[in-house]
Amino acid sequence: MLSLDLTKLRGFVPEDYLTSRSEKLAGAASMLANHNGPGGDFTGWVTLPRDYDKEEFARIQAAAKRIQQQSQVLVVIGIGGSYLGARAVIELLCSPNYNLKKKDTPDIYFAGNGLSTDALLELISLIGDRDFSVNVISKSGTTTEPAVAFRIFKQMLEEKYGKEGARERIYATTDKARGALKGLADQEGYEEFVVPDEVGGRYSVLTAVGLLPIAVAGIDIEALMSGAAQAMEALSVPGLDNPAWKYAAARHALYQGGKKVELLACYEPPFRFFAEWWKQLYGESEGKEGKGLFPASVEFTADLHSMGQYIQQGERLMFETVVKFAPRGEFLIPNDPDNVDGLNFLSGKSLAFVAEQAMRGTILAHVDGGVPNILVELPAIAPDTVGYLIYFFEYVCGLSGYLLEVNPFDQPGVEAYKKNMFALLGKPGYEAQRAELEKRL
Repeated sequence: MLSLDLTKLRGFVPEDYLTSRSEKLAGAASMLANHNGPGGDFTGWVTLPRDYDKEEFARIQAAAKRIQQQSQVLVVIGIGGSYLGARAVIELLCSPNYNLKKKDTPDIYFAGNGLSTDALLELISLIGDRDFSVNVISKSGTTTEPAVAFRIFKQMLEEKYGKEGARERIYATTDKARGALKGLADQEGYEEFVVPDEVGGRYSVLTAVGLLPIAVAGIDIEALMSGAAQAMEALSVPGLDNPAWKYAAARHALYQGGKKVELLACYEPPFRFFAEWWKQLYGESEGKEGKGLFPASVEFTADLHSMGQYIQQGERLMFETVVKFAPRGEFLIPNDPDNVDGLNFLSGKSLAFVAEQAMRGTILAHVDGGVPNILVELPAIAPDTVGYLIYFFEYVCGLSGYLLEVNPFDQPGVEAYKKNMFALLGKPGYEAQRAELEKRL
């Protein structure tokens, strides 16, 4: 389903970049398969497309139908991996304009991923007097941004429907046994779904974390899981023909050759939030111990008219990974009798053909300008295609982390800002730290 073109790396990496890493790749693949590498307790995602909880999956589908029937809006509360995967899939498969389209599924809004007063007030205004439900996603229930948002929307639900009515409209995706949200959900009787202990947040899109909102949007989550299962089967076969091995080796070789930034590019605007999900996946997995490529993204061809100059002639610190989907439809460019724009040579040609040549020309120009390119090609955007791509990037990320000799499944640096924020907010127990921070500010 997925093909990888690495021909535009010639001259940028040693000819033996793949074979010279074969032993380390085999070791990395073995650690993922056997769950015995650094962070192995969080590699449940490796076999998730095969081993997922079928009973919970059926409950997710049933809950999605119930939300579709009872609500015009679903508010998804979560931050980081608790919302990026769901939003990525919904926008890629249903359009960034999903909430503006005529449809028989609820509008879906994402909250709890920031602390902007203006954004919160706008969201409340957008909901208006419509019926709504909430899916709160948090393993602990104490992460500041989603916890604050849940307080607000829980209160809104209880004021609108009463405690009993609110109970029927709140769905909690949380730890299976402990945590503040788990305790509250048990006490209040919310329907609960599990954030698996063995799957970290940024790898959790194919669990209830992502699947419930995705299903509410009307997306076929069985097809999504089927595509991921195909990827799991294909990428579990060890060897230098494995596209995940090739991509991981290429990234590592480019990094060791001096490249510091990986630029993910796509010519489809709905890919924007998929790129945001990808950036968290790779940024949190590789960026530690002073190591790791910086993950960035661009939307082509639009960003060729803003970032294109830097990519072409700026500091030579990046390489590009371009994701290309086959088009789903066809649109022919009309003829203009006056040929005012001088583009009648394109009359009768499909827009997809023009986009293809723009992509090919851009790749060649960037390679000539010193920017290596990797091309990832897939069939048309569809649930199974997207499921395959999700798993591909997750698996490559695991391999890449082990090639870098870091733990790709922890994120110790994320806690630093939280400690400072708690101190400055006056959280009990942080008094001494607060005084020190105030002096520095």
